[in-house]
Amino acid sequence: MDAPSPSTSSLVPQPKEPSERWQFLRDVMVFELKMLLDNLRDFALMPLSLAAALCDLMTKGEREGTLFYKVLEWGAHSEEVIDVYSAIERRGRKRVVNPTYTVDAVVTRLEKVLVRECEKGGTAASIKAAMDRTIDQIQRETKAPRDRAIDAVTRASETIRSKFEAPPEP
Repeated sequence: MDAPSPSTSSLVPQPKEPSERWQFLRDVMVFELKMLLDNLRDFALMPLSLAAALCDLMTKGEREGTLFYKVLEWGAHSEEVIDVYSAIERRGRKRVVNPTYTVDAVVTRLEKVLVRECEKGGTAASIKAAMDRTIDQIQRETKAPRDRAIDAVTRASETIRSKFEAPPEP
């Protein structure tokens, strides 16, 4: 059998390191497994957390919400054990989140608006208007990252589309 000609072998891109491809495939498989485990855990946590909260409301424990917070601790521990996105850190990247825009931060911000409006004796209409102003402000503050994300998705979809489009007929 003849060896491939230099022009033919140059058409097939070679990975920089032979193990790089296998590490990538491993990361894909492990990620999918972790996502499955993470979703199964979440599926179990939903009814467990509600049942624990109901038990806590119906019975007097040492502290308010004892069972519920135990379920949350178990959930947090299992999340750390599963560590869905660990492959990113192995590649030397840090996961960085702006603390101003976490779900907890946004909920806290909206709660403060609600409490402030209620303390002022606001009506449902004034509370709604204050909440709308706060949501509009959050959307203005996150416009630049949102626009960058939209641009990235648009560029990626155009690149993918161009790969699958048929070349023009001569």
